[in-house]
Amino acid sequence: MASIRAKIRERTDRRLVGFDIDTVVAGLNLTLRGWGNYFRRGNSARKFAHVDHYVDLRLARFASIKYGLQGRNWCGRFDHHWITATGVHRLTGKVLGAAHV
Repeated sequence: MASIRAKIRERTDRRLVGFDIDTVVAGLNLTLRGWGNYFRRGNSARKFAHVDHYVDLRLARFASIKYGLQGRNWCGRFDHHWITATGVHRLTGKVLGAAHV
C-alpha cells in the first residue's frame, strides 16, 4: 500500500499543476491499471477501495491547488461526479475471485 500511495502522490504532485488535468489523469491511469492488474486476484477489494478513496483525495487537492482554491472543495466542486468525469481508472469492482484463477 505504501508503494502505490507514493506513486499516486508522485503523479499528483504540486509541481505538475501547470499540466492539464487530463494529462495528469492519463499518467495516473497507467499506474492504477498496472497495479490493479497485478493485485486483482485474491482478497483485495477493501484495499482497492482505499486506493480509490486516496486517488479521489489527491485529485481534489491537486485541482484545488491548480485553480487557486483553499482546501479540497470536496462537497462543493470536486465531488464523485467530477472525479468520474475526469476518466480516472477505478479499482473497485475489478477483483477476480478464485473461480477465475
